[in-house]
Amino acid sequence: MGQVVHTSHIRIVREQGPTRRAVIEGLPGEIRYGVHGGIKDFYKVEPKEEHPATLDHMIGAIAG
Repeated sequence: MGQVVHTSHIRIVREQGPTRRAVIEGLPGEIRYGVHGGIKDFYKVEPKEEHPATLDHMIGAIAG
C-alpha cells in the first residue's frame, strides 16, 4: 500500500429531520444537506427548506 495522502476531518450536525450541516476541517463555511424532489417524496417528509441530498454531492463528485 502507498502512503496516506489525506485524511478528511468532517463534523456533521443534525439540525431537524433530514437536515444536516457539515463542516470540513480546513475549509471555510459549511455544507447543508437535506432532501428535495423525489427524495423527499420517497421518504415522505416535508422539510422546512429543501437542500441537496448527500446523494447529489456523491453523484456530482463522481461525474465531475
